[in-house]
Amino acid sequence: MRTFTLLFSALVLGTTVNAQTVATFDDLTLHGSDTEYVNYTAPGTNTGFSDGLAYFPCVYDTSSTYGNSWAGGFAYSNWTDSTTVAGFGADSVFYQDPSMEYTAKTGKGYGGSANYAVAFCSNPVTYAYSINLPLTGGAVGQPVRGFYVTNTCYAYSSMKYGDEFNTAFTDSSWFLLTVKGYVAGVLTTDSVNFYLADSGNIVKTWEWVNLLPLGHVDSLQFSLSASNNTGGYMDVPAFFAMDNFTTNETDASVKNVQPSYAAKVYPNPVINTLYVDVTDNTMQQMQVMDMAGNVMCNYTITGNHTEINTANFAAGMYVLQLSGNGKNAQTKFVKQ
Repeated sequence: MRTFTLLFSALVLGTTVNAQTVATFDDLTLHGSDTEYVNYTAPGTNTGFSDGLAYFPCVYDTSSTYGNSWAGGFAYSNWTDSTTVAGFGADSVFYQDPSMEYTAKTGKGYGGSANYAVAFCSNPVTYAYSINLPLTGGAVGQPVRGFYVTNTCYAYSSMKYGDEFNTAFTDSSWFLLTVKGYVAGVLTTDSVNFYLADSGNIVKTWEWVNLLPLGHVDSLQFSLSASNNTGGYMDVPAFFAMDNFTTNETDASVKNVQPSYAAKVYPNPVINTLYVDVTDNTMQQMQVMDMAGNVMCNYTITGNHTEINTANFAAGMYVLQLSGNGKNAQTKFVKQ
């Protein structure tokens, strides 16, 4: 299975795609301010919701040791308190203020909207840090445009300050969201990565994730991974926030769209060899730098495929940069 990161060129012109449907979550009903979607009517089963051209599954558990609890999936929310951090650095604030798992760090939706979605990447059957999102209606079998993402207040505070499970992030720590596609029930080979935290930077604004490179899909899989792990379990709370999930309704509107990226980079994280498939033939030079700006290696791009030996790199975060014809494209990757 090949997981890749996309390098987007700084000077690529955007392409307008028509016939889109956007799940904004703003038309979904909540019972007041600072609240979230909860449905305990069928504990242990899917009691999700629909918006736009997608179905957002959700499972709650009323038999948990901690009382009624969220077992995995999506919820929608209008919580606004994004500053509460009491308890972090000692005991997890999650047990003191459960609302933090439903609160985006922005304290509002994209563009200042009231509602947004929150994802808990916990599979209640396999306990993997992944959840699936089925497409519906005319979006089935079509490319997905993308969505806005940010951290939840719970995950952000855990990474920023630490808690009883997680140590505060350092410059070498990372928190990664990976999106893959399903076609006819089969997981496709390519993925799109977005770092919710890396190199000491923890995302706290709404950022766009382009999913067009995944191609035609019937559903999506969202997975989380992190540098901080204990005993095979991720120490970072497995949450992220989503807004404006945008689908394409007809193939006619996107059949001529070409993803505006300069290269595919995989695998990420890497152990011994990093592969770079260049898709922008105007790129001429390639270099790898550590986070202090020291150049680790330089390459002149002579073909579409380059292999970079990373066996002697120290573990940590690095920057891969491509340049040519007045354009630059860069991404980060992790050496394990």
